[in-house]
Amino acid sequence: MRVAVTGAHGMLGTHLRAYLRAYDDVQVVPIGREEFAGDLAGQLAGCEVVFHLAGMNRGDEREVARTNVALTERLVGALEEAGSRAHVLFSSSTHIERDTLYGESKRRAAELLEAWAARSGGRFSNVVLPGVFGEGGKPFYNSVVATFCHQLARGEEPTANDSEIEQIHAQEVARRLWRMVGEEETGTVRVEGRKLTVRELLETLQEMRDTYAGHVIPDISDPFRRDLFNMYRSYLYPAHYPVPLTLHSDPRGTLFEAIKTPSGGQAFMSTTHPGVTRGNHFHTRKVERFLVSGGEAEIRLRHIFGTEVQTYRVSGEQPSYVDIPTLHTHNITNVGETTLLTLFWTNELFDPANPDQVPEPVEPQ
Repeated sequence: MRVAVTGAHGMLGTHLRAYLRAYDDVQVVPIGREEFAGDLAGQLAGCEVVFHLAGMNRGDEREVARTNVALTERLVGALEEAGSRAHVLFSSSTHIERDTLYGESKRRAAELLEAWAARSGGRFSNVVLPGVFGEGGKPFYNSVVATFCHQLARGEEPTANDSEIEQIHAQEVARRLWRMVGEEETGTVRVEGRKLTVRELLETLQEMRDTYAGHVIPDISDPFRRDLFNMYRSYLYPAHYPVPLTLHSDPRGTLFEAIKTPSGGQAFMSTTHPGVTRGNHFHTRKVERFLVSGGEAEIRLRHIFGTEVQTYRVSGEQPSYVDIPTLHTHNITNVGETTLLTLFWTNELFDPANPDQVPEPVEPQ
């Protein structure tokens, strides 16, 4: 399938093209300013789908309105010249519900495309979007999310009010646009985002900034929070990295905390010298995994009220994991001649005040 994307180099266009790269049978024709000014009909020839995302968001209101209508008029003329009967999906805005020049320009653009579809036998989807944010967005232009992330990454402290906004990530928009193509959905389609206040948005981003500064990935179990975190950290790249971690050393070897997140737990990497044993404790609630990635080890477990010891021989040559059951004391011993490298993961962050780690030897006493 041949698919054209106008505004291909803008924030939403970039995300849509990235989404479509997963489809081997989709050929994307990116249309930017040069293509608009050149043989646009030739670019559109053979395209079964056209995503019309090109537009102006900020600037002098009259210029913004004129530009948006002019771009659509140019597109309609090129579609007619190409004899196209494509499915055109237009990125409109909730601003059409407001009495503004920008909203009026979006309404007018939709009318032009709807009339073209009626004349040509093509299909038209007027996709009404809330505020869209995404990595690569320009601060003070694309979205308030981009502006806040830019400011926070620079160490600034923006302010916010309690006005309500509605936001959606560009990849979610891309998924929904492609679904409309597959389902041949036409007419006006209102895409719902997440409603919150500007203050709530800022406070969420500030919480993520502070958590990440402590080497902890914030709670990203909610997809919207995940999208906000991806947006924030995109403004830290590349200057923020690499980030050094604290390496803890003792006679047994070394250990460092690789990953910490309240929504995904905590991972440790350790080295253990030959003949050394780690562990000899049990948990009452934690989910814990041992995975040897280098060297030779024995993992031993015993129910705290039993006497039978279960022994697993594991090797980095065939990485294998053992998930530790609760109420079982356990340890791991380097039984090889080289350094043992082990990844440990648990579902919760270590809390010294409530560690759920009770010392008890594996060998029955």
